[in-house]
Amino acid sequence: MEVQERLQDVVSRIQAAERSADPAKGAVTLVAVSKTFDADAIRPVIAAGQRVFGENRVQEAQGKWPELKAETSGLELHLIGPLQSNKAAEAVALFDVIETVDREKIARALAAEMQKQGRHLRLYVQVNTGLEPQKAGIPPEETAAFVDLCRVELGLQIEGLMCIPPVEENPGPHFALLAKLAAACKLQKLSMGMSGDFETAVQFGATSVRVGSAIFGAR
Repeated sequence: MEVQERLQDVVSRIQAAERSADPAKGAVTLVAVSKTFDADAIRPVIAAGQRVFGENRVQEAQGKWPELKAETSGLELHLIGPLQSNKAAEAVALFDVIETVDREKIARALAAEMQKQGRHLRLYVQVNTGLEPQKAGIPPEETAAFVDLCRVELGLQIEGLMCIPPVEENPGPHFALLAKLAAACKLQKLSMGMSGDFETAVQFGATSVRVGSAIFGAR
């Protein structure tokens, strides 16, 4: 199957999951995860109409996205991997959305850089729903206070919450928890679901899903 066909298959599956979950619901945004793939592998996906992409690393994204953005207008780039504070300036310059705000140091670095560069990125707070020690993210019980700090003290535009459930667990309860936390914080957006579970995520209210291998193939 060609990459364009895989893209269309994913889009069709998202739409079917949406209809099953809530026909009145707004469209779920597909974030095509292009990490580890070079510009030549990404261009056919852009040509097929995809406009929203996700990358894990600032440095890798810098090697391909300025050129791709120059070639095609209207592309939106999400950072979906962990961000180090020393990369905040580069991240603010390149990305449109950062989905992995997970500690005060990063929030403050982003606030300072956005003011400095005159750019206003949309941000998501990453929640460690499984309390996994090796995984980034705010503990669920600290989410509301952290969102409040970002919004009130730092003036950041927190658009929603993001999570990556533990690989070996049923993702449903994690998606349900994220939806509950977002509602408590009066946030409308939920970034959850990847290649193996995005249809489940849509059922639990995802507004965007991050799909890589189901579109680009195995890494």
